[in-house]
Amino acid sequence: QVRLVESGGGSVQAGGSLRLSCKTSRYTYSNFCMGWFRQAPGKEREGVATIDSTGSLSYADSVKGRFTISLDNAKSTLYLQMNSLKPEDTDMYYCAARAYLSCQTASWTPAMYAYWGQGTQVTVSS
Repeated sequence: QVRLVESGGGSVQAGGSLRLSCKTSRYTYSNFCMGWFRQAPGKEREGVATIDSTGSLSYADSVKGRFTISLDNAKSTLYLQMNSLKPEDTDMYYCAARAYLSCQTASWTPAMYAYWGQGTQVTVSS
């Protein structure tokens, strides 16, 4: 069983920055995909950024150039550095992971991920 625990959310003014962290239990799969998703009340969960075991990175168009996903294997921690935040970035953010499948396949589909964190709230005020 893989456990994911997010932290780092909070409230910030537009233009500010936050760094989200997702601590994972020992994740030893040689082939995996991990990502950050976000969801507002009443809306579908949407992908923000993904990273996989090949080092491949992907970003949603809405966050390209502002967000950076990274993985520290030594600390078993996934990060999302968010800069130039906008009010429309306000959402609950979740980290997700799956094994045995890289991000080349359906990486933006939430149902393709087996493991999820509990979420961390990000609020950006104008």
